[in-house]
Amino acid sequence: MAIGLEDKKAIVADVNETAANALSLVIADARGVTVGAMDALRKQARENGVSLRVIRNTLAKRAVQGTEFECVTDALVGPSIFGFSMEDPGAAARLFKDFAKEQENFEVKALSVGGKLLESSQIDALAKLPTREQALGMLASVMIAPVTKLARTLNEVPASVTRVVAAVRDQKQDAA
Repeated sequence: MAIGLEDKKAIVADVNETAANALSLVIADARGVTVGAMDALRKQARENGVSLRVIRNTLAKRAVQGTEFECVTDALVGPSIFGFSMEDPGAAARLFKDFAKEQENFEVKALSVGGKLLESSQIDALAKLPTREQALGMLASVMIAPVTKLARTLNEVPASVTRVVAAVRDQKQDAA
């Protein structure tokens, strides 16, 4: 069924808005994947803050113009499913990577972060990015480490004195 010009403009505007707010983009080829599996992927995407879109490549090229994902236009060949990570930069990469393990026909074609096009082989690097909560936890542990070290060091001085006094006491008791 043909899509009218107004519908095409609406699709391009919607995808452009999504791309402008997204942190990363992963593009995959889903030929041969069953409808049930795609429904499961869509459900997981909603749970993980990933916006999935299946649109024509010509419309996608127009939609990413003026966004940091403009670099993916050369990778738009054949059927494509777009996964925009809205909250966590690695969410779409983790989702697609896990889904590709289960579905042999699902193939990641390209990914983009920060205006740079990455090869599909680099999906592991993007998928291993920590979530926001993990990054904040790592930052907190780095910030608290010097304070903890200082507290341990300051606590060690009285403990050392106590051990020396106890050793002298034991030595005098043994001598007597």
